[in-house]
Amino acid sequence: MARTKEFDPDTALRAALELFWRRGYEATSMADLVEHLGIGRASIYATFGNKHDLYLKALDRYGETYDPVLLHELSQPGPALPGVRAVVRRFAATATDDTRRTLGCLVTNTAAELAAHDPSAARRVELSWEHLETLLHSSLVRAQAQGELPAERDPRALARLLLVLLQGVRVVGKASPDPARVRDAAEQALTLLD
Repeated sequence: MARTKEFDPDTALRAALELFWRRGYEATSMADLVEHLGIGRASIYATFGNKHDLYLKALDRYGETYDPVLLHELSQPGPALPGVRAVVRRFAATATDDTRRTLGCLVTNTAAELAAHDPSAARRVELSWEHLETLLHSSLVRAQAQGELPAERDPRALARLLLVLLQGVRVVGKASPDPARVRDAAEQALTLLD
């Protein structure tokens, strides 16, 4: 007879995500996970696999949580550019908010910490960036079709510029105590949409 789990795997995954997000992959040990999740090492392995498997599952959960927010912001009916501007400004505000600033973004953190030597992590980072770029591109194409964006602008190139800006905003915001640096860069980039 199979034993029933004495913990909620979804709650444990959210707790692991929070710990990895706060500390990073390398700085989080299995002992840290056992303590933070409040479950035994054997239960972690049986439910999630090894630490790397658990990290990838947490990274996937992060995307499942935050990607729908972006989709909602960028797919509102009516003019498209206000949604794009709102996303850029929200990223800048989050990156400079003292309560969240040092966390950064789990995808960006993963890119900096693991992507160069971890193909599974790199693939997830790339998929996240492709998703964000696609959402931005679709909004900019729509903006151009609606006459909000000048015809000579390249929506794909602008989407890529904004993607790189948003990732940079997250890195600089995490490391810099000067919020003006991030806000000014975001506002300057938004002038390219005029």
